Amino acid sequence: MVESIGATSLLGHNLILGNYLKDCRPKRVAMSPNPLLRFRAFRPIKAQAMELTKEVPNFREDRFPKSSSYETDTIPDRKDALWPPNNKADNPSLHNPLLRQERMGCGWLGAIFEWEGVLIEDSTDYEKQSWLVLSEEEGKSPPPAFLLRRIEGMKNEQAMSEVLCWSRDPSQLKRMSLRKEQIYQALQGGIYRFRDGSKEFINVLTRYNIPMALVSTRPRNNLEEAVSAVGINGVFNVVVTAEDVYRGKPDPEMFAYAAQLLQFIPERCIVFGNSNLSVEAAHEAKMKCVVVASKHPVYELTAADLVVRSLDELSVVDLKNLADIESEFGVEAEVEMELEEEEDAYPSSRVAVDDHDFW
Repeated sequence: MVESIGATSLLGHNLILGNYLKDCRPKRVAMSPNPLLRFRAFRPIKAQAMELTKEVPNFREDRFPKSSSYETDTIPDRKDALWPPNNKADNPSLHNPLLRQERMGCGWLGAIFEWEGVLIEDSTDYEKQSWLVLSEEEGKSPPPAFLLRRIEGMKNEQAMSEVLCWSRDPSQLKRMSLRKEQIYQALQGGIYRFRDGSKEFINVLTRYNIPMALVSTRPRNNLEEAVSAVGINGVFNVVVTAEDVYRGKPDPEMFAYAAQLLQFIPERCIVFGNSNLSVEAAHEAKMKCVVVASKHPVYELTAADLVVRSLDELSVVDLKNLADIESEFGVEAEVEMELEEEEDAYPSSRVAVDDHDFW
């Protein structure tokens, strides 16, 4: 009966196991009282069973075929679980593990300060008057108020050539820039006064050994005289002035150059400014920005990472929290642009209907 079943099938073909069922007919085997001989008697049956298992297809492989997309989606990347985790502040070239761990901590940060409106009181009236006096001396039309607001934070040469359009000659631009600074210094009178809480905050950062940089679009001689006048010589590790860069705000060149001199990555630098131009330049350089509301209301400075009225409202813990954020500027914007492009690629299926045709 077993042979008849193995020899035929409903499709007219031999069954897969038909040939093996023929060889597996029951045979009488004399059982020996010796257990070793008894094991040798069952050896051919075990060999046939192993051959049968080789012919049986693996149902798991058939039901779940291998797919590259399935593996990438379900199998986690083991590289992410390795130590140390991905950190932009990490420097594998450091042989000292303590220094390497210190870099990856949120306490490894640098502070970049603007001069006027952040550390000392901003004299915007003197700035406007110096531009008006220079325009009268050069026979130019006096710049309106909206242009004066636009050129705040720019280098003098940049403002004269790109915004005011007074000249394109480098020698003329340099001459007018020096004359403008002379007029400003004469109006200002060499009197500088700290803003409330600025000196105390600098002392706190000095106590915690946090590197600091000072950036300004003023000439180096004028800035050094101002720093000496307020008595903070040697506090700043780096000083960047108008002679060191080609462009001022909103270009991030000043902040990027200061971070390079401090030997810090941009993500671990915190800029202290006083306007939205400072925020724009800092974020363009992938830095955090703290704005001091000295000449702008707080509701106009919402683009900043943190807004304060005076620097003494901050603590080192606040700076560490800002440095601990490992967000990459520009990634979210790129994702939003990609989403907009996808929406444009698939136009809306809505159909506009004229009211006259509808009724």
